[in-house]
Amino acid sequence: MKIAKTTDKVGRNDACPCGSGLKYKKCCHLNANSGEDGIKEHYYKKHKIRIKEARDIEAIRRSGALVISTLDMVEKHIRPGITTNDINTLVHEYTLKNHAVPAPLNYRGFPKSVCTSVNEVICHGIPSDRILEEGDIINVDVTSILDGYYADANKTFFVGEPGPDAKKIVKVARESLKRGLSAVKPGNTTGDIGHAIQTYAEGKGCSIVREFVGHGVGLDFHEPPQILHFGTSGTGIKLVEGMVFTVEPMINLGGKDLMILSDKWTAVTRDKSLSAQFEQTILVTKDGYDSLTPFDL
Repeated sequence: MKIAKTTDKVGRNDACPCGSGLKYKKCCHLNANSGEDGIKEHYYKKHKIRIKEARDIEAIRRSGALVISTLDMVEKHIRPGITTNDINTLVHEYTLKNHAVPAPLNYRGFPKSVCTSVNEVICHGIPSDRILEEGDIINVDVTSILDGYYADANKTFFVGEPGPDAKKIVKVARESLKRGLSAVKPGNTTGDIGHAIQTYAEGKGCSIVREFVGHGVGLDFHEPPQILHFGTSGTGIKLVEGMVFTVEPMINLGGKDLMILSDKWTAVTRDKSLSAQFEQTILVTKDGYDSLTPFDL
């Protein structure tokens, strides 16, 4: 994004398009002669957001390609009778084979290389000897570090033949991500993303988890900004070209309340209802967005 000059549509006394809440003359106008460097400097100073450069984007895209390749590989093995530890082994070995590092392993003490969240588990499920059964749903969340760059994506899979509740929650979760991505473009806000997701999911009788959100990614596992999956249009931080973040709505078939199990990681729905999630790493482009971990929605 290039910063507008005073002869453009943005007036000196107008609200700054970066979303700081300041007048343009007291914000990005100060860096108007710096072009894109000015907006990068301002977003880092104001929001701690690191706008990604072309070389960063291509490196994240390569990491993202590995993430999607990993998910595709795992999908071929999802069936009744395997354990979530089996999935962990598949992800760990495949990641190392491709000269990358599984980001979850030892992250803040997390003991495995992937998150596997089954049925009522919302997120951060720790792989174990749990055996997948006919009719289960499982979310597999993969984050790879390739050449120092991070990419993050997840999908929810059916185990065998799904029941009607499983079909509904997976369909709503998938479409929720699609609706959120449709709100990603320069000039929109982070609140627009959340509003699009909330309006759709709650309209289908489902609920949205509040405690876990999307996040900046690329140079680190978790960076600013936070991307809420609920909210009000026009609020939050304005999106600008070069931002990279995840959108990853967690949708529950029942209520939104959760609890954390004794392992201090696994989040489950309090009412034991099914939960599903889909996630992609997204780049804000000049005209909209580009997924750096693309899969069909």
